[in-house]
Amino acid sequence: MGAFDWSSIVQSLPFLMKGLAYTVQLTVVAAIGGTLWGILLALARLSSIKSLAWAAAAYVNLMRSIPLLLVIFWFYFLVPIMLQWMTGAEYPPRIGAERSAYVTFILFEGAYFCEIVRAGIQSISKGQLGAAYAMGLNYPQSMRLIILPQALRNMLPVLLTQTIVLFQDVSLVALLNVTDFVGAAVKIAQRDSRIVEMYTFVAVVYFVLSYCLSLGVKLLNKRVAIIR
Repeated sequence: MGAFDWSSIVQSLPFLMKGLAYTVQLTVVAAIGGTLWGILLALARLSSIKSLAWAAAAYVNLMRSIPLLLVIFWFYFLVPIMLQWMTGAEYPPRIGAERSAYVTFILFEGAYFCEIVRAGIQSISKGQLGAAYAMGLNYPQSMRLIILPQALRNMLPVLLTQTIVLFQDVSLVALLNVTDFVGAAVKIAQRDSRIVEMYTFVAVVYFVLSYCLSLGVKLLNKRVAIIR
């Protein structure tokens, strides 16, 4: 620690910031995609069609019971083999690490966002749905115009909290040799033999960003009223 070299961090800032930008990009895309996928899953779980509700529940429970790292490896290594077997191709299709990361995080996080959305929908009084029917709206219109806007307000702080967790989980893509924030730090640490400096800097940046985002969620939670 006595030979801690800040200059190695300063010289590598452009490369590190490029990795951080990719981390933020993947987080935003996965959060938006996961939320949309989660809304569809939540509506399926609340559906009166038993087979659809069962299939959605099975998917959500499966994803929530498997470690994210295993899902990443499964999609990156096994899906190309399955596609080769299904299509009869000579070689497995090349999906790529970055594309695998986007798809994996959207599919995985969708299961967690589904439960948040489902809880948000169930927090709205059933009388709201009855009032929508009385106005002549059908079920899809009632959900889109009446229920979901109110539910989204209730679940917004929880959605943002889950997004913070997602921001931290994105670091796992470094294991696929993707140059995210952690991946960039690993490459610099191995190149310059500055493991302490790089990992300490990454930890500080993650702490500052996550802590500030958590404070923002707490302030938002105080200002957003729960609709019953």
